[in-house]
Amino acid sequence: MFEILFFPMDEIFFRIFLGMIQGITEWLPVSSSGIITIINSNLSSTVNISTLLHFALFLHLGTFFAALIYFRKEVTELVISLFRYSSSDIKTKNTLKFLIISTVISGILGLLILKTLLSFESYLAITGKTITLFIALFLIITGITQLSVRTSGLKKEKNLKLKDGIILGFAQGLASLPGISRSGITVSTLLLKKFDDTTALRLSFLMSLPIVLIGNIFLNMNDFVFSSSLLYGLIASFVFGILTIHGLMKLSRRINFGWFALIFGLLTLVSLVIL
Repeated sequence: MFEILFFPMDEIFFRIFLGMIQGITEWLPVSSSGIITIINSNLSSTVNISTLLHFALFLHLGTFFAALIYFRKEVTELVISLFRYSSSDIKTKNTLKFLIISTVISGILGLLILKTLLSFESYLAITGKTITLFIALFLIITGITQLSVRTSGLKKEKNLKLKDGIILGFAQGLASLPGISRSGITVSTLLLKKFDDTTALRLSFLMSLPIVLIGNIFLNMNDFVFSSSLLYGLIASFVFGILTIHGLMKLSRRINFGWFALIFGLLTLVSLVIL
């Protein structure tokens, strides 16, 4: 599916390494897609945006299954509510409507963004350093956005409104840009909407489930070719996602991860000067 020509490095090890990075960074507001793209564009000979983005999306399937298991109780309730909507409680109804609306909007916006990126690729000679520069700038934007959020409120899932789904749909759609952290921008937006920390985190990760699954079905399914090295990367993404999601979610309630994104973006810019 995603044939990449590597510098002398074991391909399976490289896939496992990328899967490990995806599994850990998916829960951090530093953009797992951005980091995967940086590594691929600089440690391989591939600078094709389509190939890089499709591969990063594929690795998200590993953390998709990790989040699906972690939030299995919430997901089960939501699936049941699809068939028993009238008898569901207000919390489940509002969460379901919120996820449907945000997924539709973010899916459309994300597709438009990806199509725009690919159209520019045909006119520009894009190098690994060019990609890295844009990703570094987006990471810095993500960090600044996170650090600007200083207050959280007491709103819960039962307080979700139609406009919340619309706003969060646009926020998640912007994360189609490599370097813009999906978790960072969605959590920040929810906090700005005065949802409490725990609710913001839970909604952010629940939002990732349908969009990752739909994205892979529509963007990757037609080009899928089974490869053992891809399977190793997917398994690594799943395993490290499971191992880190609980601890990192607890840690994120105590530390503003905006510093991670900001510092990583600045270090990436410094690396462009040194390398």
